[in-house]
This record gives sequence, C-alpha cells and structure tokens, in this order.
Amino acid sequence: MPIEVSGLIKHYGETKAVDGITFSVREGEVFGLLGPNGAGKTTTIEILEGLRRKDGGEALVLGLDPWTDGSRLHRKIGVIPQGFNFFEKTTPREAIIYYASLFGVKVDPDEILRTVLLEDSANHLFANLSGGQKQKTGLALSLVNSPDLLFLDEPTTGLDPNARRAVWQVISGLKAQGRTIVLTTHYLDEAQQLSDRVAIMNRGRIVAMGTTEEIISQHGSGERLEIQGSPELAEYIRANAGLEVESRGNVVSIALRHKNDALAALEAAERSKMPWGDIRTRRDSLDDVFVRLVRGEVDESGEVVGGERSG
Repeated sequence: MPIEVSGLIKHYGETKAVDGITFSVREGEVFGLLGPNGAGKTTTIEILEGLRRKDGGEALVLGLDPWTDGSRLHRKIGVIPQGFNFFEKTTPREAIIYYASLFGVKVDPDEILRTVLLEDSANHLFANLSGGQKQKTGLALSLVNSPDLLFLDEPTTGLDPNARRAVWQVISGLKAQGRTIVLTTHYLDEAQQLSDRVAIMNRGRIVAMGTTEEIISQHGSGERLEIQGSPELAEYIRANAGLEVESRGNVVSIALRHKNDALAALEAAERSKMPWGDIRTRRDSLDDVFVRLVRGEVDESGEVVGGERSG
C-alpha cells in the first residue's frame, strides 16, 4: 500500500485535530479526504507529507516514516498545497526547468506541459495566467520528479466551474497513467467525480469511508417519494398510511421501504382532500449524507444519533 495509517493522533493543546484515525490508500486509486473546516484533513495530509510530527499512532508513506525519512520521501512524492502560488515573472516552462534543477533531474518541459494541458500557456507569465492555468502549473511542478504518489490539497478551490473541470480532466489523466492520488476537497461533486474511495472526517475522526455508493447505502435514508404539499398533508399520510413521513417546507417526504409504499402514500394523499402537486422519487446524494454525518452525532458503529456538531 502506498499509504498505511493506524491510530494516527495529532493534538494542539486540548484540540484533537487528528483523533486516532486509521485508513490505507491503494496503489493507483484516487482517495478523497472530505470534511468541513477544522475536520483535520490538512493536518493529516501535512503529517503524511512529513511537514508535521505526529503525536501518536503509525503512518507509512511509500514504506517510509514521513517525519524521520522526510528527505527521502520528498523525492518520491508530488504535492500541491492549498493556495498554490509561484513567482509572478516566471513562465510555466521556466518553472518546470527551475524545479528540475532543484531535484537534480532532467525532464522534457513540453511533455509535462502536455500532460497538464498547458501547452498554449507555456511561455505566459505566471501573473497573467487564469486561476485554472495557475493550478495546472502547480500540477506540472508536482510531476517534475516523476512521483508515483500525489497529494492534491484542495486543488480547485476558488476556481470557476470551467476551470474546475479542466483540472478534473488533468487529474483523471494522471489516474489513467496509474498514479496514486490523495485529494482533499470541499466540493462533494468533485470527490464523487474523481475518487475511487472517500473518507469523511469530522472533528478529527473518520466517520465514514468507502466508495461513494457504499457510503450512501450505509448512511443514506434510502429511496423516498416526495410530494408537493403542506405539513398537514404529511401528518395525514403518516397517520393514515402508517408510513415514515417528514415535512420539509412545502415538500412531504415519504420513506419507501416496500414497492407498494408509494401507492399507499398517493392513495392517502388523495383521500385527504388536501391540495397536493408534483411528485418524484429520489435517493440521497453524497452531499445529503455528508451533511447528515457532519451535523449529527455519530456513535462508534457509525450510526447518526442526532444533535449538531460544529466543524
């Protein structure tokens, strides 16, 4: 495994930034690390990159201890930190050549620029690049030492939708080359689009981990029927159809445990003589599950038991 973490701990005074987490990253996968601000994502990544010393537990990256073997590790990994920036009067091509000199390696700048879809801006000053082009420059620099493992810490934060998708295209291309990627992001659609597996962190702990489909299946509320209608309609259906019903504004949401539950709900709505409108069925998205997990208390079995947590 490129990354193996067991019982990892990092505290800042009374704050448990990383509170005994365990996970591994498989070769050739994109592993997404999600969570609200303060969840512990960046601290975890910085420990794995050898930038912070852990307080407890074990962490191996490419078979090395990130803190004690940091100088060896840094030659084997590529990193894009949050808020990547570079010398304003330098072009992407010059930046690649400069980084190659720091690593003492020979590279073909044009090949790297093609890989990150930046050929057309190779000789433009960094100060004049768009946000997406600047992030692509960061991706280019992370590839100079031909790493097998990349750490991308919120690589599309602040970018417009077109620029985000351009960076997604580059990341997908890197995955197709067989590179292992650890991705932290606040964008759940990004995680769902790019990641093979994700881990959701909250208050220093991992509260869910697996493929997005596994997490939705385990923590989602299943298929629901939604009817446009009043809270009074919701109460009528609950009382007369024996179904699990919630009222969310002007939407009546009914859990569908069996195939005939939808029919029972609609029959009850019709019997109520109350006005009701559009109907649809839906399943929870990763976004729905994420909000539920980071706002509700999660017990040791992973069950949400209510309440609200700050992130």
